[in-house]
Amino acid sequence: MRPLQDLGWETLADCVAVLTDIDDTLTTDGQLPAAAYAALEQLAQAGLKVVPITGRPAGWCDMIARFWPVAGVVGENGAFYFSYDRDARIMRQKFFASDEERRINRRRLEDLCERILREVPGAGVASDQLYREADLAIDFCEDVEPLGPDQVQRILDIFTEAGAIAKVSSIHVNGWFGAYDKLSMTRIFAREILDLDIDRERERVVFVGDSPNDGPMFGFFPNACGVANVRAFAVGSFEAPAFVTDSEGGAGFVEIAERILSSRRQKETVDG
Repeated sequence: MRPLQDLGWETLADCVAVLTDIDDTLTTDGQLPAAAYAALEQLAQAGLKVVPITGRPAGWCDMIARFWPVAGVVGENGAFYFSYDRDARIMRQKFFASDEERRINRRRLEDLCERILREVPGAGVASDQLYREADLAIDFCEDVEPLGPDQVQRILDIFTEAGAIAKVSSIHVNGWFGAYDKLSMTRIFAREILDLDIDRERERVVFVGDSPNDGPMFGFFPNACGVANVRAFAVGSFEAPAFVTDSEGGAGFVEIAERILSSRRQKETVDG
């Protein structure tokens, strides 16, 4: 991972979209700093498409799509996207699985939840589980005493043994049934909402994240950036970002936003 300063202004000046994780990327110590939220707003006001790509639940994502200065949100690690059309006053929604598939999968996840809580003492159901549509979030450090690496790995193994996909974020292990992840739904969202082909335009998109569940995004976008706390995860355990900030969490996101905005101003000066 190279320092953010190595990401050239010419590249950033051509950026059209900023995609970002939320927990420990926009947030710091579990809260959203005013500076990080202001950075989202400044990017949007500058004409960039800003899109949170998160493991957080549908209930949160409805609020984010409506009230934050964003073009939409991809939630539950790619289970859906929500995008609020403010002119038409319509929430545009797209789920990877059908209603019936989600009902079946929720029953399977309920069985898995019982097994995980039985076999991994200290693990908890995430407090936001009630608002989820498609996955099971097991808390290993947000509202419970932090679990050790072996316990987290056991949670992952139980999901895998049941045929589920499981990813580790900075606070939860998320598991689900279905062949999707953050990247696959981001591709659909970009095409349907942003009219953007990210396979062709990936160099014009900056993704910001902090943890292993961001690995598919880190690996896909050549200008992906990690906030400094991404270094807490073992090298080689996931696809790492190309660049990393000096600061952690929300302050790291602000670093990236400021560099993008200053690069655009520099390009205007050169072109002018």
